[in-house]
Amino acid sequence: MRGSASWITEIRKKVFAEVAKLAYEGGDYSRVEELPYKIVPGETASHRESIFLERAIAGERIRLAMGLPLQPVQEHRLISEGVYDSAVAEKYYEPPLINIIPYACHGCQPKHYRVTEGCQSCLAQSCAQVCPKGAISFLHGKSQIDQEKCIRCGKCHDACPYNAIILQERPCQKACGMDAITSDEYGRAKIDYSRCVSCGMCLVNCPFGAIVDKGQIFQLIHSIKQGDQVIAIVAPAFIGQFGPQSTPEKFTTAMKMLGFAQVKEVAVGADLCTVEEAKDFIEKVPEKQPFMATSCCPAWSVLAKKLFPEFSHCISMALTPMVLTARLQKKEHPGCKVAFIGPCAAKKLEASRRTIRSDVDFVLTFEELQGMFEAKSIRFEDLEDGKGMTEGTAAGRGYAVTGGVAKAVADMVHQLDPQREVLTAYADGLQECRKMLQLAKAGKYNGYLLEGMGCPGGCVAGAGTILPISRAKTVVAKYQSEALTDNPLDSQYVEKLESLNE
Repeated sequence: MRGSASWITEIRKKVFAEVAKLAYEGGDYSRVEELPYKIVPGETASHRESIFLERAIAGERIRLAMGLPLQPVQEHRLISEGVYDSAVAEKYYEPPLINIIPYACHGCQPKHYRVTEGCQSCLAQSCAQVCPKGAISFLHGKSQIDQEKCIRCGKCHDACPYNAIILQERPCQKACGMDAITSDEYGRAKIDYSRCVSCGMCLVNCPFGAIVDKGQIFQLIHSIKQGDQVIAIVAPAFIGQFGPQSTPEKFTTAMKMLGFAQVKEVAVGADLCTVEEAKDFIEKVPEKQPFMATSCCPAWSVLAKKLFPEFSHCISMALTPMVLTARLQKKEHPGCKVAFIGPCAAKKLEASRRTIRSDVDFVLTFEELQGMFEAKSIRFEDLEDGKGMTEGTAAGRGYAVTGGVAKAVADMVHQLDPQREVLTAYADGLQECRKMLQLAKAGKYNGYLLEGMGCPGGCVAGAGTILPISRAKTVVAKYQSEALTDNPLDSQYVEKLESLNE
């Protein structure tokens, strides 16, 4: 279950904390070779065939957390290889961003139907009667499926009165809305990067922790240590992620202890994005395009461009909240560096684009930031309140949950053009996003504003979140209600919108 503690989340937490400690302490980075023994202590394996395998996997996780590539399985390499090249204050991701550690993969079977012990040897034999390929036979009265003949239509599953036939799917493959996961020659999961949009849903759904994204913790800390003015811009989904004591006021104190110069909320950029997208919609729909799709989720927008290129022009040209907030900081604090702190793996990919690199220097997930807190032994219950974050509106903070973007933009359209009717539709999870665009292709959403979110539940369900999704939605709603205003037009930064688009 998402948000529940497990051995996998504990290992991830330890890896991020140890990498952060290594960066803060500095010195001889060859000692990275010792970290797998700290992360996986003792002599006996807890969850794998051997302690050596567990440590080897931990070693690869460490490398990826430092932004380094996986080591080839067939060659002897040190964990520390390339570490000094990564011990720099600025480093962008070298593809691929999402990686499968080969020997951590369980090699789960691809999608197939299986007869369980629940089969009652019934006389009706409904499963065989409905099978279009004759793939079902009987042994001692029990049903069995010939996987060579089976076409995975599911008719036997639907016909069985005892629910004795089940569908089994590789979890990562099932979670991938882009059909980007196949099998290699050894039956292990393999990512087709020409289709992958780096949403990270395979990462959080792999029950063996075999899928890992690259990180920038190491580089971010080096930037802070060398004296850069690093400003953290924080996505609205942050609220509650670090425990019930992590109020905005204590959060800003904790961030200052990590070395950040300032902390700003990305809800400010969301407010500006709301205004921009509302103007886009009024100007373009339906005169110039049949509908308009929101731009803030990079996984959604890349999906649309990859699978429905004929609708590329229908995606709003508004800059995302992350980029707008980052540009605002760069203009107000020349020479600063900006670190986006959020729930999303795909934002790492967005920030690595050449057009965005000058705006966003680092991207960390909430999980990775938690590693920094662990490295500095920061406990929120022990902290004094700092300055809160009060500039974002309720509309901007609502971007964290499904439907929040569409509501904010539709409300803004009504403000700018009270006579304008705005029909909205939204989908979360890339499979549902694809269905929505198929309907748009069929003309079902002409005149609509479409919101797509790559993660089921919205940003609060991103691959780098810590809190259970249902709990996260609740605390975001409370955070919205505490905003000083509901209206993005009340933002003091609206007048700067034009200059941010230059």
